[in-house]
Amino acid sequence: MENSVCPLDFRYGRKEIKEVFGETSKLQYLLDVEAALARAHAVVGNISKKAADEISKKASVKYVTVKRVNEIEKETRHDIMAVTKALSEACSGDAGKYVHLGATSYDIVDTANALQFAQATDLIKAQVRELRVTLVGLAKEYKNTIMAGRTHGQYSIPITFGLKMAVYAMEVDRHLERLHECKSRLLVGKMSGAVGSGAAMGKHALKIQELVMADLKLGTEEAATQIVGRDRYIELLSVLANIASSMEKFATEIRNLQRSEIGEISEAFEAKKQVGSSTMPQKRNPILCEQICGLARVIRSFIIPAYENAIQWHERDLCNSSSERFILPHSLIMTDWIVFQMNKVFRNLQVYPERMRENLENSKGLPMAEAVMTKLVEKGMGRGDAHELVRTCSLKAASDNKQLLSVLLENPKVAKLLKKKELEEVMNPRNYLGVSDKIVDHVVKKLTR
Repeated sequence: MENSVCPLDFRYGRKEIKEVFGETSKLQYLLDVEAALARAHAVVGNISKKAADEISKKASVKYVTVKRVNEIEKETRHDIMAVTKALSEACSGDAGKYVHLGATSYDIVDTANALQFAQATDLIKAQVRELRVTLVGLAKEYKNTIMAGRTHGQYSIPITFGLKMAVYAMEVDRHLERLHECKSRLLVGKMSGAVGSGAAMGKHALKIQELVMADLKLGTEEAATQIVGRDRYIELLSVLANIASSMEKFATEIRNLQRSEIGEISEAFEAKKQVGSSTMPQKRNPILCEQICGLARVIRSFIIPAYENAIQWHERDLCNSSSERFILPHSLIMTDWIVFQMNKVFRNLQVYPERMRENLENSKGLPMAEAVMTKLVEKGMGRGDAHELVRTCSLKAASDNKQLLSVLLENPKVAKLLKKKELEEVMNPRNYLGVSDKIVDHVVKKLTR
């Protein structure tokens, strides 16, 4: 779009979810709620079925256009009044006078929000499921691929790349649970008027609300002010921020392991045409992972206005409205996008097992210090003494630029308990993977369904 300002219009976001929040879709959701309200009034006898049918028929963007609604809003300076007036105009006979009967604007807005949330979270869940499948596949494929584990940015003990992917797969699986669990609290609407009393709906107020929500397949805000409780929106934004944090965590790990001095994995790079830098021809930058990290930070930042929007003056004010126009669609669209991008990265990930082995070999055996300590304890040495002995030998190996194995063999206390062949066996990384393979097998079995 020539004059677009928001990057979602031209750079980020999948078409499917952006359409959920487009002007036309938003209008249709509002009209769907107005139509359900009219049908509910007809059921309880407040209006004729004929009027409800006419309202339902005309509650479509085929008859009520975005253009007309915007024209009216310029005059009324009220978005929902513009929708109701445009819908009333489209209705034939006297049906138009029953549009929006007994409702307040946010009966319509918040209920329409819930319809959008339902569709948007379904799209996100589909992306999260695909990512889980990809991670399970990587866990299975690299179950026995040994690499150095790292803590505090330094070598710790050996792990497998498959175990790392299994950990990620389980984290993604928990996000699916969170999206499912918040559904009952998130997908609710209200139809109870200006302060939640239902006064304008008349004696059938509770029935009307029940009918509308059943019609739209939503839960009900059982006790409301003028708006649906924003604690619900806080929960949604928190779940999205949590997902975003996981995506940034995964992307950061890939970026770190792609460092020139590590080089164990890398984001895919299209060698034929892709450019890494405008000035350094050799560069192969992890651009998707960096994009994911940047957008994840924006998603998390939306938590603050979400919390602040929950603080309303009395039964409500309008402070939430303007910020929600940003934070609700943007957080959902961007979360969907970074999960989609993360799946693309993992599907095309370049894994270099040889470099993983090289890095372990170049570590001078230091990642095997814990294994040696454990073996010395098995041989009868006290745990504290064994720790101090191996610690001292490790420091000497590092300072003298020698293999830990040779330093240990020179130590009489070690030589007394462990022969060279036995020590070499202890210091073989493949012999110190614990139950990594069983953990991966369990995760693959659990998540393959």
